[in-house]
Amino acid sequence: MRIEEVLKKIGSNVKKARLKLGLTQEELGNKSGLDSRHIGFIERGEINSTVKTLNKIAHGLGKSVSALFNKI
Repeated sequence: MRIEEVLKKIGSNVKKARLKLGLTQEELGNKSGLDSRHIGFIERGEINSTVKTLNKIAHGLGKSVSALFNKI
């Protein structure tokens, strides 16, 4: 699998989890300590996030980092 596909899949997993919780990108950003625009870039698979950033997002979603890699 190409890295672009992996980034899009991780982003899709973040977005699905966020929507399931009824959160906006801004709300997830606040919970994660990240800017909402950064959340948008990740959800669209436009940036390669660090494990540290993914850990912040996972924490904001109440999930493990490994959950963001589901079905990759």
